[in-house]
Amino acid sequence: MAEAGAHLTSTAVSEQPSVFEVLAQESLMEAVRPALKHAVKVLAESNPSRFGFLWRCFDELYLLLDLLLQNHFLSNCSASFSENFYGLKRVSGRQKLPVRLGMTRTSRWWSLLLLCLLPYLQAKLEATLARQRDEEDFSIRLAQTRSQRLYRAAVAAYPYVSSAWQTWIFCQQLLFVFGVSRTHSPLLWLAGVRLERLNAQDIRDMERKARTPGRPAGGSVMQRAWWMMSQAARGMAVSVSSSLSMGVFFLQFLEWWYSSENLSTVKALTSLPAPPPPLHLQQDQGGLGSESRNCPLCRKPHTNATVLSTSGFVFCYRCIYTYVKSNHRCPVTGYPTELQHLIKIYSPES
Repeated sequence: MAEAGAHLTSTAVSEQPSVFEVLAQESLMEAVRPALKHAVKVLAESNPSRFGFLWRCFDELYLLLDLLLQNHFLSNCSASFSENFYGLKRVSGRQKLPVRLGMTRTSRWWSLLLLCLLPYLQAKLEATLARQRDEEDFSIRLAQTRSQRLYRAAVAAYPYVSSAWQTWIFCQQLLFVFGVSRTHSPLLWLAGVRLERLNAQDIRDMERKARTPGRPAGGSVMQRAWWMMSQAARGMAVSVSSSLSMGVFFLQFLEWWYSSENLSTVKALTSLPAPPPPLHLQQDQGGLGSESRNCPLCRKPHTNATVLSTSGFVFCYRCIYTYVKSNHRCPVTGYPTELQHLIKIYSPES
């Protein structure tokens, strides 16, 4: 049986990595984002006034961080962060043997866009799709223009496009396992590159690049400023990559701990009785309305009472829906809140 599967892990002349290596490096980056997102969420909930913007702008901040990190590794190691972590490199599809470290400029820019911009757009589309489902669940219908209807139709077609994309990835991986294709991912095929293992010469080239940093090409002020900015970005990328290299296993543990499969175990271990509201919040609530049946936003008796599961405060449904949709936080406590945290209260009188 080992001989039959030897082609999966063989270090052949082409230095093509095994399917286990390429899937492991993909799972590494898939674990980093949700782990960082959970850490930012904990910070935002602990101090909404100071760290709330991190949660609201997480996608954009992660995109900048990802661009900085991946550009550094693509420029110096010809690989993404996760590929370099597993000792892999990217080479141009038409590059002939012997393959040296480095990619063409076009392949590097395509790799950077597909590594960073495509996941960002996918996350935005999924968030938009989730908001659309929430609006449909709450039966809210607003007047729409033709462009808005086309936009909703495009969002509705996204699940089918995503299914077709996943089917393409599966077929590409299957062809890679059987040796028909040299790339395991459509993204590599679109970028015009393939993955190979690092050799001793590649490691010496990377060490030489690290020892001999570039110098400003000229004496103009703009060139010096650009060189200083590139050096600062390089230093930040090195710091981030070193931190991720040391904490990658901890991030994977966090991703497993808060995964949907392990959610019931986490709730059983961490379920505690809800504490009473802080005194300063009770005083603030008293200032918002003298009666407990008044909405903190409109200061009128509750109409279609709705509670926020993140804070426990009760509002009018229309008031809190409009506020959360615009600000994504509780108006009283400032805790990060989404539309799915709204819970309708059914009283015996109704």
